[in-house]
Formats: sequence, C-alpha cells, structure tokens
Amino acid sequence: MEEYVGELWHKLVTRAADKQHTEATVSLDEISKTAAIFFRALGGDAGLNLSAAPATRHGARRRWMQRLATSGERVELSWRDGETLRLPESIGLFSERSLNRDLYLWLVALSAADIDESLPWIVRNQAATQITLERFPGLRSRYYRLVEALLPLRPSPAGLPPAEAAQESAIRLALQLPGSVHELPPSKIPFHPVPLWSHPAPPVSMSSNAVANNGAPEREPSDNTQTEKSRRKHSAERTDMPDGKDGFLMMFRAESLFSWTEYINVNRPQDEEDDLESAAQAAEDMDNMTVARDSETSAAKLRFDLDLPPAGEDDAPLGEGISLPEWDYKKQILQPDYCRLQEMVSQHTKATELPAKLRRTAKRLRSQFQALAPTRTWLRGQQEGEEIDLDAWVRQEADLLSGTHPDNRGVYRAQVNQQRDLACLLLADLSLSTDAYASDNARVIDVIRDSLFLFSEALSATGDHFAMYGFSSLKRGNVRFNHLKSFNERYDSNVRGRIQAIKPGYYTRMGAAIRHATTLLAAQPQRQRLLLLLTDGKPNDLDRYEGRYGIEDTRMALHEARQQGLRPFCVTIDSEANEYLPHLFGAGGFAVIRKPEDLPKELPLLYAQMTH
Repeated sequence: MEEYVGELWHKLVTRAADKQHTEATVSLDEISKTAAIFFRALGGDAGLNLSAAPATRHGARRRWMQRLATSGERVELSWRDGETLRLPESIGLFSERSLNRDLYLWLVALSAADIDESLPWIVRNQAATQITLERFPGLRSRYYRLVEALLPLRPSPAGLPPAEAAQESAIRLALQLPGSVHELPPSKIPFHPVPLWSHPAPPVSMSSNAVANNGAPEREPSDNTQTEKSRRKHSAERTDMPDGKDGFLMMFRAESLFSWTEYINVNRPQDEEDDLESAAQAAEDMDNMTVARDSETSAAKLRFDLDLPPAGEDDAPLGEGISLPEWDYKKQILQPDYCRLQEMVSQHTKATELPAKLRRTAKRLRSQFQALAPTRTWLRGQQEGEEIDLDAWVRQEADLLSGTHPDNRGVYRAQVNQQRDLACLLLADLSLSTDAYASDNARVIDVIRDSLFLFSEALSATGDHFAMYGFSSLKRGNVRFNHLKSFNERYDSNVRGRIQAIKPGYYTRMGAAIRHATTLLAAQPQRQRLLLLLTDGKPNDLDRYEGRYGIEDTRMALHEARQQGLRPFCVTIDSEANEYLPHLFGAGGFAVIRKPEDLPKELPLLYAQMTH
C-alpha cells in the first residue's frame, strides 16, 4: 500500500511540475524530412546528419514544484557540429502546435547560418538571428511570434536576485532586438535556457568507431535486438577498463566476520536475462557516459572474429594490388596512393548449379527479361534492303503521276538487330554486418547471395554485358575486392560457385571499392554504363573512416564516376538510408528495400526499370 501511494504521489507531483503541452507536442520524427529539406534549401551543409539532441543539465534556478518533483534539471537544446545537426527530440513548449512546429523550423534556419564559433554565446546567437532574418525576411513574423510567446514563459527579472535579473534582462533584450547586447552580465547561477538559440556549451561527442586498447575493433550492434531505434545520441568519453586489482584497503577485525561459510561467490554474467530496459533508463539519466571495453559481450551485440585467416584458408590474391586515392573533406584534398586495394578470388569453390529454392523464381524472371533481349526489326525507306517497302513505293509512284518531285527516301526495307547498348557492374557490400540476421531464417549475406544468383539469371536472359564484385576492408591498406564475374566471362557454373562461396568480410571502405569499379566499368565500350551498389549500411572502417569522413570520400568517388559518364545507383536494406543516401546519390539515385528478404526478387525488377 505504501508503494502504491508513493507512485500516485510521484505521478501527481510530476504532472503538476511539468509545463509541457502534450497535446500540442511536435516530435522530431514528424518533421525530420521537412527539416532536412528546409536546412539544405537555406544553404546548410548537405553532409550533416539529423539527430536528436541529448538532454543536458542547465543549472538554472528551478521553480519550487520542479524541485519537489526533482524534474526540470535537463533541457534539450539544438546545436551543430562537424557531422550532425542536433535538434530536440520533441517540442511541447507552447500550447499551440503551430508554434512548436515553427520553433523547429526556426532552429533549423538558425543552424544554417555560418557564424564564427569563437564569439561569445549571446553575441553568436544574435548574429545568427540577424543573418537569418536578413537573408530570409519571410521568417521575421514567425520569429517575433515565437519571441512574444516565449517571454511570458521565462522567469520575470523582478523576482530574481540582482545578478540573475541582469542576465535575464539582457537575454530578453537580445531576443527582442538582436544585435543590441554585446556581453552577458556575470552571475554565479546560470541563466535559464533559451529554446530559440543554440546550446551555450554543447557536449563533445565521442567517435563511434574508436579502437580498443588491444587493437581489437568495436563490435557491431545487431539490428534485430531493437525494434525501435531512438534518434538520440549521447555524449561519452573513453576510459580504460578497471582490472579489479586497484582499490582501497579496509581494516577490520576478523571477529567481525560471522562465518567463512556465509560467503557465497555469485557469478552473474551478462545474458538474455539482463534488464536492458533498466540499463536504457539509467543511460537516459546520465549527462555524460564513461565507457570501457572488456572481454564480455551482451545479448544486444553480435560477436565477430576479425582475425585475418591463414593464407591457406584465405581468398587468393589476383596481382600485386592497386594504389588508390582517398578524399579528405577537412583538408579538401585528394590524397594520392592512400589506399591499397587487392583483387581476390575464393580458392575453395567448385562448379555448382542454381540452388533448388531459387529455380522457380529464376524461371519466371528469365521469361520476363527475355522481352528485353535483342530482337530483329525492320527499317523502312532504305536505299538498299532485302525487300520492297510497298508503302514507300506507292508513295513514290503517286508523286510521279501527280507531277510532284519525289523525296530521296528509298523504297526498300532492311532487317537489323536491335541491340541493348548497356553494361552494368554490380558491387556488393560483403562487410561483417552482413553476418547479422535479416529474418528468422536467413542472414543478410544469404539474402545478398540469393540476389546475386537471381540478378545473374535475369541479365543472362537479356544478353546485357555485366560484371559482379564484392568488397570489404580492414583499414586503408587492406581493401579486399572479391572477383565474382568479369565482363569477359560467361555466367556459368564456375561463376555460381564463386557466388556460393561469398562470406562476411570486415568493414566498408566504400570509396576505394567504387573507384576501382569505376575504372573497370569506364573501360567498357557500351554507351549506357550502370554502376549498381548493393549494401546494408553506410561507409565505415577502423582508421577514422567513419561518420562524415567516410560519407564525403564516398560522395567524391561517386562524383568521379559521374564525370566518366557512369550512372551510379544504390540498392540498400538500411533502415536509416534516407539520412545519408540523398547526399551521396541524389533524390532519385537509390532505392530502399524495407523487407530484406524481398531483395532477391526486387533487385532484377529495379534493374529492368532503370534500363528499359
């Protein structure tokens, strides 16, 4: 009974202290697409990701009811760094839903302004406000409407101590007359957060692909352990894992121990019984996470063995390797001979037939794609040909009888082959993430393997020139380019054996693989050349090739491919692809397969639509 009453009291006090308007709340998920388009339309950096900002402690004076309910300590404010634009996960500050939506759009517009980050916080936000209102006068009425609605929600200077009142008055004046305040008066108590401005001291995020102290790479999380993924990214710092040897010494008398037999060593390893929900809730309450690596793994992670296999078990290299450049977006230079790519072919393959489970689908696809195969057609009005073109002959005789001078068109028709002047190179991502399960019965690598089989069957029916390769990487000196089928090879049982032998590799250095695929495809004589990328995630590798760096290198590699007359297109099963693929391939340059198990039958149909 005591616990029940306590819960009711907690809910009552929390509800009374909460000033958010739930019915008018707008979430980031609702407005994310609009916000991304709006940000880029206003001239914002197109390479930035959109993410929810973690709540941080503000330290400002709170109302009595908030202190009683122990709420209102944290606030979600927007900020921008080199890789991400962070916005509140939801906004319910105002009672009108339209105002909450306008606040999202204003924060996006403010983030698009290019301001010197070394300026004081209050000066920087005023300058950004002035620039935004000058560039986009249509936002002026919305901005002042937001200011008018915000001021009554802020603490009144009359009820604050002198130092805090001076700060609050300066902030109010800066909101109403941007550019009028040149410094923030000092105060021991921090000022109340300003939702219309960026974060005064945003936390620094840790690189997501750091390397462990022993050189081992970070394990990748499994997507099937979490059905709904939060947009919120937490700030963190790296530390060493405690070894358990250091600690403090407790001095006590042996008589204080009741008995040696009362000590029980309880081993509690992490397994499926761990309370992950409690851990997630604890994480939400932390301002900054300190993380370390140990030898254990939890149920929410997959374990991968990334040791290179012995030479006898590894794929066989073809040639001595190829040096390739890589784009450094921070320095804005193309670093020559920065990566080493090695073409490889599996040593343990044998000629094989198409798997029985795919034969019915393959037969249907072949019959559909035969309609795209080269056909013989008649050309009319030719000077020479196999037969008389009766229509052209009658027209010529009628012109002569009427006294009209006939045209120079011929009176024959000739039969010619109508060829599809097209070459396609399919580049498949074989990174370690493909070892995860796409469904209850199949891993991602199994789905990719079936897709390659059916894709080959379909294109064999059209007679199109095509090649297939896979790729993965382990740092810049070991980009592995797996040979499956070249343009000069027939699709036969040997090629099927190589497809059957594919297995998950390492990481995804996409730029290097695209550059080499571009070289192979650009050498083909066909007029239309399609570079088809099949992947399940974004570019990443261990040596800083993650986040913005990997995205920008891949984007530059695709730009180089387009300059050589190629058409890149991406097919992905990544649920977050809409956050970064428009920046890489353009709005119409990619397709997202929502159900990974549908990829094998969808891939050939997508190809048919692109080349029809």
